[in-house]
Amino acid sequence: MKSDLTSRSLSSQVIMGAIAIAFGVVFLLDNLDIWDFRHALHFWPTILIVIGLVKMWDSRGTSGYLIGGALATVGVLMILHRLGYIYFNIRTMWPLFLIGVGGFIIVKALAKRNRGDVVPGLKAGESDDSVVDITAILGGFERRIVTQDFRGGEITAVMGGCELDMRDSSIKGEAVINVFAVFGGISIKVPRDWTVILHGTPVMGGFDEKTNSPPDGSKRLIVKGYAIMGGVEVRN
Repeated sequence: MKSDLTSRSLSSQVIMGAIAIAFGVVFLLDNLDIWDFRHALHFWPTILIVIGLVKMWDSRGTSGYLIGGALATVGVLMILHRLGYIYFNIRTMWPLFLIGVGGFIIVKALAKRNRGDVVPGLKAGESDDSVVDITAILGGFERRIVTQDFRGGEITAVMGGCELDMRDSSIKGEAVINVFAVFGGISIKVPRDWTVILHGTPVMGGFDEKTNSPPDGSKRLIVKGYAIMGGVEVRN
């Protein structure tokens, strides 16, 4: 299972790296007056499609697929509008945002009875604190975790902020948290006896780890994911 997750994470990082190289080459050609890139800028919603697909590829939870699919869908609709195939105007279609938020809340509520889609091995009826599935869109979210058997989960911040306080919790061995911050920030506070390992990919964003290194290292928290024009911080 770990090898599969590592392979998926590596694949998504390769995709993001290739896209960054492609944009760099295009901007260089524009600066050298070899190719006019101004017309291509009209297709900037392609970035939304890429971000959405990467989120879906690297996600293990229902909310990740929903958010990734929503970003990719908005990007596709905007591209089709610019090509003249459909009419899509944010000012006119903004109620779709409310519909999407409502559907997202319903899906999360229905999925709450079975959290095995977030971290394998979690059974229905176990404490919600054992696994986190946090999403902040255009807002803030704060949560305190006190479980003594933390297993990991997923945190997403899109133009919002998430703060997770786990200083009173514990890990039995190792746990993994997938993070995804787009124009937002994620802050995670951990106990001093945890070893934190960052496997994040910042894209015009940043990952920051401000923790002490315990002598034994028996409790390990792996934080991986993306910070796209956003930030992720882990500290004691």
